[in-house]
Amino acid sequence: MIYKIIVVIIGYLAIILYGYLIKLILRKYEIDISGLKSAGMAIGIIERMLILTFVILNQYTAITIIFAAKSIARFNELKDRKTSEYYLIGTLLSITFALITGIIIRFLIGNSFYSLS
Repeated sequence: MIYKIIVVIIGYLAIILYGYLIKLILRKYEIDISGLKSAGMAIGIIERMLILTFVILNQYTAITIIFAAKSIARFNELKDRKTSEYYLIGTLLSITFALITGIIIRFLIGNSFYSLS
C-alpha cells in the first residue's frame, strides 16, 4: 500500500516539474501574451493534476472538461494564428505528459487507485 502511495506522490511531483520542461520547449515559440504573470504555468500544473487524477481514476472522458474550459477562457485569443498555435503546442505537451505519467502510474499500482491495499 505504501508503495502505491509513493508512486502516486512521485507522479504528482513530476507533474509540477513538467511545467518547467514545457516552458523550456515553448521558449523557441514564445510570443507576447498579455495576462497574469506565471498564470500559464499555474494553469498548466492544475490541468496536468486534473488529467493525472482522471487517468488514475479511469475517467478519461472527464479530460474533455479541461479542453472545454480552456477553449472558452481563451476563445477570443485563439483567433490569432500565432497565439492559437502556441496555446495548442503547450496544451498538447501538457496533456501528453500527464497522460503518459498517469498510464505509467496505473501500470505500476494496478488498475485502480482506490484499491490501495
